[in-house]
Amino acid sequence: MREVSVFVDESGDFGETSRFYLITLVVHDQSIDIIKSISRYEASLQSRNLPNIPMHFSPLINGNNGYRKLSLGQRKLLLSAFQVFAMHLPVRYKTFAHRKNRFRSSAQLMQKLKQELTLFLFDNLDFFQSFDVIKIYYDNGQEEISKALHRAVEYALSKNALIYKDASPRDYRPFQLADFICGIELTALKFDQQCQTSTDELFFGGSVSFKKNYLKKLRRKSL
Repeated sequence: MREVSVFVDESGDFGETSRFYLITLVVHDQSIDIIKSISRYEASLQSRNLPNIPMHFSPLINGNNGYRKLSLGQRKLLLSAFQVFAMHLPVRYKTFAHRKNRFRSSAQLMQKLKQELTLFLFDNLDFFQSFDVIKIYYDNGQEEISKALHRAVEYALSKNALIYKDASPRDYRPFQLADFICGIELTALKFDQQCQTSTDELFFGGSVSFKKNYLKKLRRKSL
């Protein structure tokens, strides 16, 4: 049977904490091997004496959680190594991004996201229906997103072809890639709105440098 996996991650929240809200879907045709890409990435970490820890974009940039004891230089090397891995991983992605102040309520934003998810699935219906099994991986971090995913996917696709799995970023490199993509696409929004932080500029330089070295390369994999 042909299987496709869709790894889902988000950035932001439905409260007042964040200015933007993003959802990223990373799509992997299971018939295409990714083990070699993962092995090369882990070997590159070992050759640079870098820790083999799960990619988590925001803590890496800000030096929090598992990155707290690492120097700025080590964190920059980790980001660079993961970017190279991302460019070689045989997957595609789709990100939906919004400024929250354009919506009157979180319910209106959620409705918009559900519509976008459904339209994306219909636009790629032939691709998804070519698979016998579609596996959706999400850590159920936000109940609203879980509901939107279920409704959009089950509306557009056959319920019999779907398998939903709770997922931890620690267990799946493509899930970590979804987190990385959310981080890059969020940084793009911040540069476009001129609300980037000093930390963004420390890691990526200015807007021109960021777009040339990160955003344009990443978007070659966009669906």
